[in-house]
Amino acid sequence: MPPPLACALAVPGALATQTGGYVYDRRLVESLRGLGLRVEVLELPDGFPDPAPEGLAEAVAQLARLPCDIPVIIDGLAFGALPTEGVAQITAPIIALVHHPLALETGMAPALAQALQAREAANLALARHIFVPSPHTGAVLRQSYGVAADKITVLTPGTDRPAPKDEAQAEEAEHAPLILSVGILHPRKGHDVLIAALAQVADLPWRAVIAGTPWDTDHAQALARQIAEAGLEARVHLAGQVSDAERDTLYRRASLFALATRYEGYGIVFNEALLHGLPIVTCAVGAVPQTVPEGTGILVPPDDAPAFAQALRALLADPAHHAAMASAAAWAGAALPRWEDTARKAASVLAKIGGRA
Repeated sequence: MPPPLACALAVPGALATQTGGYVYDRRLVESLRGLGLRVEVLELPDGFPDPAPEGLAEAVAQLARLPCDIPVIIDGLAFGALPTEGVAQITAPIIALVHHPLALETGMAPALAQALQAREAANLALARHIFVPSPHTGAVLRQSYGVAADKITVLTPGTDRPAPKDEAQAEEAEHAPLILSVGILHPRKGHDVLIAALAQVADLPWRAVIAGTPWDTDHAQALARQIAEAGLEARVHLAGQVSDAERDTLYRRASLFALATRYEGYGIVFNEALLHGLPIVTCAVGAVPQTVPEGTGILVPPDDAPAFAQALRALLADPAHHAAMASAAAWAGAALPRWEDTARKAASVLAKIGGRA
């Protein structure tokens, strides 16, 4: 006999989508099931946070059909965009999973951001509980959305221990430094800043791979043009979406990790870099200062390509500095929690919300 249903998890589109938020959702589901819990995945219509009206209506209908005694975890990409009157129709106990508030997305018009913040605040008021991936996101919800502290549980992303580098990969990293960036091809990830910074260190030996799903075709094409105009086509590869195995291989071959992000609610890719002992160059925004431990990376202001280039140069041109940061990164990576730890914390909340404490 299968175990009783512990919860449902609702995501917009396919759970298999390759972005950090979906990886988090997918691993949470897998880890809860690994503890023996039964988790139903509900794939809502795609297009969030701005779906077609019929998509919104269908999402509300799907959620309203859930049983009233089983908690549903709703990914924040959908939850914050649902009409509040639709959320009120959901009888299942709601746990909102807020990776980062929708209103904080890069490049959003102020009027739209204000409207999204108001809607998300109203929707969060209807949630029984809220999961967030970092203390930073929890603080944002308390301070800007009026959420009570006792409604929030921080579920730091877990980790899976990677296979070690083999000798060939270690030698490749030593003689042909690979700068790896992993993140969807979206303006918030700052790949344009990274490319501008790489152009400023073109006198040094390196190659770079930017791996991430093209979220917006126009933006992906603009990045490709920027690479060509900088004369970096032979050195910078836009890899697009890669499989888990391909991503792991890239991490093992890399010498350092670079992400010129404009905002992160957590940044699961930083954990992956630490697990592989990679020094990190990124920006001091959002949850990044809490996620990248001191001594494991260099944090610079956002949208500052010269500062980003200087940080890259410091690691590429100084082997001793690189080695010290790599050692600190590996030590920090070894101390990161596992997904089982994250799942146990989530399961405790689910038991209470579902009346099975």
